[in-house]
Amino acid sequence: MADVKTAAAKPSTTGHSVGKPKNSNNFWTNLLVVAACIVVSVLIFNFVLGSAGNFHDAEKHKPANFAGTMYSGGFVVPIIMATLLTLICFIVERGLTIFKAKGRVPAGEFVRKVQYHLANKNVDAALAECDKQSGSVGNVMRSGLVKYREMINNTDLDTDQKVLSIQKEIEEATALELPMLEKNLVFLSTIASAATLLGLFGTVRGMIASFSAMATAGAPDAASLAAGISEALINTMLGIGTSFIAIIAYNFYTTIIDGVTFGIDESGFTLTQSFAANYK
Repeated sequence: MADVKTAAAKPSTTGHSVGKPKNSNNFWTNLLVVAACIVVSVLIFNFVLGSAGNFHDAEKHKPANFAGTMYSGGFVVPIIMATLLTLICFIVERGLTIFKAKGRVPAGEFVRKVQYHLANKNVDAALAECDKQSGSVGNVMRSGLVKYREMINNTDLDTDQKVLSIQKEIEEATALELPMLEKNLVFLSTIASAATLLGLFGTVRGMIASFSAMATAGAPDAASLAAGISEALINTMLGIGTSFIAIIAYNFYTTIIDGVTFGIDESGFTLTQSFAANYK
């Protein structure tokens, strides 16, 4: 139904991690957001779209403008509107989190600077670069560098054991970073499919009303026929439009997450290879 790609889930690190997910708090926050979107949608449907000024008649059977036409789409319209508002809320929420996690310095440029400082055995300068990057890659790199500096002065382990220790620290930090990036993306992927199905449901409901009007004994009720077709097309438009936005947003964010994941993998490889080369 919706062609969405999934972001790879890999273990991660963190010293300066965005933070560990608080599932219970997230659940209630997300539930509150969804409930608020439903309430707002119902209010808009009844008092904005359903305003008497949007119709030519008191029974609201003859829309005078597009708002009135949307109101004629029936009870499915506020459901799809609530879905769209929920989608917008999570697009904004994910955008704030993901762009912050992306950091202020591109991952490739950041890793090259760290490589340069490590080649000169200047771990403090490499840590300063992590503070400048201020994203998930920088957080993971910082955790690895702290362990890197600790291993330099460790005399109990051989080089291979030290490299494994650094690698383990990076994996643990990554396992804390990536879930925060992927959190709530499930709303976008679910809405991408659910909105289309809701639109289809409204379409079928409208077509049923249209065929019922055509089946009326004697001359078909033209007003009922037009209302049924209008309901079908309005729901189709809203459902497809919402699904389109969800698919674009989901794939856009997962593409950024893939880039961050690649930067984390590159930073881990850089640290382990640098230590193996400089401290044999």
